[in-house]
Amino acid sequence: GVAQCEVAGPGFINFRLWSGAVAVLLDELLARGERIGFSEKYKGKRANVEYVSANPTGPLTVGHGRNAVVGDVIANLLAAVGYEVTREYYFNDAGNQMNVLARSVRTRYRQLLGYDDELEENGYQGDYIIEIARGIREEFGESLATSEDLRIFRDRAVAATFAMIKATLARLGVRHDVFTNEHSLYTSGKVEKTLADIAAAGLSYEREGAVWFKARQFGAEKDRVLVKSSGEPTYRLPDIAYHRDKFERGYDVMVDVFGADHLLTYPDVLACLKALGYETERVKVLIHQFVTVVRNGEVVKMSTRRANYITLDELIDEVGVDATRYFFVMRRLGSHFEFDLELARKQSFDNPVFYVQYAHARMCSIMRHCAEVKPGLAREYGPGSVDGTRLKEAEEEELVRQLAQFEEVVEGAAQECEPHRLTNYLEKVAELFHRYYNQHQIVGEDEDLARARLALVQVTRHVVRNGLTLLGVGSPERM
Repeated sequence: GVAQCEVAGPGFINFRLWSGAVAVLLDELLARGERIGFSEKYKGKRANVEYVSANPTGPLTVGHGRNAVVGDVIANLLAAVGYEVTREYYFNDAGNQMNVLARSVRTRYRQLLGYDDELEENGYQGDYIIEIARGIREEFGESLATSEDLRIFRDRAVAATFAMIKATLARLGVRHDVFTNEHSLYTSGKVEKTLADIAAAGLSYEREGAVWFKARQFGAEKDRVLVKSSGEPTYRLPDIAYHRDKFERGYDVMVDVFGADHLLTYPDVLACLKALGYETERVKVLIHQFVTVVRNGEVVKMSTRRANYITLDELIDEVGVDATRYFFVMRRLGSHFEFDLELARKQSFDNPVFYVQYAHARMCSIMRHCAEVKPGLAREYGPGSVDGTRLKEAEEEELVRQLAQFEEVVEGAAQECEPHRLTNYLEKVAELFHRYYNQHQIVGEDEDLARARLALVQVTRHVVRNGLTLLGVGSPERM
């Protein structure tokens, strides 16, 4: 396919493709059909992606939303390149956080019965707490008014909040295959065994009644507490046990999607796992920055307990599922993200998801128009069915070259767990297609040229649709 190569200054060689190279590329793209972008490169490999993992203390907020969509899209990307993917949700429904939740519900329950109880300073203040309390009153009447037992309040609160969480995720198109409860790591003895194995490996010591991990041996500024003097484990210990469990399940790749609050803890977990003999290269930790929501140019403050937050459901109500998903993955994970509500609602080319979706709708419109004016040309084109050498315009060549990179982009986004690569790519494809559409007639009097251009539109439509599908975003045919 190389027509000419020439030295272009010290250290550079230019290769020029022959004039039929675009035709060859188009034929290869047509051969991939509707599965363009998907491959089986990692067939036989297994991947685990853990995401969301919010404890059942309340509805999901926009902060949880970025985690949910990023994890879901990464799972889609890994599956697209051949991995067998397990989507996992890890949570804890025990401990002090749950006791605060239970006491908050109990306070609201007693208030509904006419008592003048005050909500504790750190109590949960959302309206959902009142709704849970109202349900308990309807079920038990006044029989729990003087009870100090928090179990019923805790159980009903956990069930109600988890139902809310799962309903929101389903609405967003996010699913999980496995739900792992931190408590199960204790009841199965895995936490206790992990602590014993750490001690046996000489990686811990006791001081002032607490158990410490020798984190300084692995580059940390100071050693870390694994078990407090009160006997309560810190987050690091069950996290180590949990990842050992993942290794025992035989995954080739394990992806953890965490918020910035995990920035200081995960290096200690990985260091301990490595010291215990595990191949931590198989674990990929992704830290995303928190989301700032901007409304009318002003930042919206959020606090789950204080209840002045935007729930994920409210965000979806305001901008829709497609914009919610697209916006959450269109920036690099490590960058701070401002979710601009006005931009996400815009029905214009300023809105990136509208821009890409409109390109797909335009392609569908071209096909419908073709079916009306030249029905004989309106069909699915395969390899060898068109004369690709007729595509000689600069815009056509540039679009074909861009389309030919799709598989490479999907593979790179999957390998590096960087969904924003896909949104960047789709926006470039949309830009090239809109430019092409505005400058050239697709269905004209020259039927051979029309066939070649329709084949190009067909490939572009498959690429955009498959890219949007991997993002979990719809591909409208009319807009």
